[in-house]
Amino acid sequence: MEQSLRIRLERISAWGGFILLAGFAAAFAVGGLMPPLSPTSSRQEVVEFLTGHRTGILTCVVLMVLVLPFEYPFVIVTSLQLRRIEGGWGLLSMTQLTTGVVAPIGFFFPLAILSAAAYRPESHSGDVLLAMSDIFWLMYVGNACIYVLQVWTIGLGSFVDRRRPPLFPRWFGYLNFAGGVLLIPGAFVYLNKTGPLAWNGLLAYGIPATAYFVLKIATPLVLLRAIKAEEADLAETTGTPEAPQVDLAQETTS
Repeated sequence: MEQSLRIRLERISAWGGFILLAGFAAAFAVGGLMPPLSPTSSRQEVVEFLTGHRTGILTCVVLMVLVLPFEYPFVIVTSLQLRRIEGGWGLLSMTQLTTGVVAPIGFFFPLAILSAAAYRPESHSGDVLLAMSDIFWLMYVGNACIYVLQVWTIGLGSFVDRRRPPLFPRWFGYLNFAGGVLLIPGAFVYLNKTGPLAWNGLLAYGIPATAYFVLKIATPLVLLRAIKAEEADLAETTGTPEAPQVDLAQETTS
């Protein structure tokens, strides 16, 4: 593949981060899923929510199905830049790649359950709908902490890079480490129905959701900067003019 085409594809993949951010925000706003239902909601309240938001929830799932595939090239281009830091495929780039590939599943599975509940709520008992709603929120919020290793891997890449300037700036490393820490409280939603560690709580949902959006803005910007540096490196490597060839016979004659 031509280098110019490869750089262009990497740049498009980095822009995919902004597409994901916009798509997620639009989908969950349309579905009425922000803020989350309270874990203490009664069976009747859950049934009324699913019935009243049926079209919005199903539209949310459609939007997510259309947008989530952009996560894959976005993850890959992140790993490619980590690969540059490591000088080849290594622990950081491969860990980021494998954990990132799993990321869309964390949305697909919970949303599939919620869409099944909203698809024909009149055909299910209130207890079934309540259980399906619980499964969605517990998986959606509670499983976010499994991506801690992914963001910490990206953060570590910014600290082991010996380039001047580094491909990933130091502030980006601190941001990823902080983001990883803020995702950890989500693991405790399984133990709490009220308070900051419930699935609608400040520590388990509010702050991690904000951190996720901040990372989804910062990461594409950093990737675009790194790709620009890669393009400059390639231009410097391939664009150096050759030394002029001296015709010895002509020099002797003159």
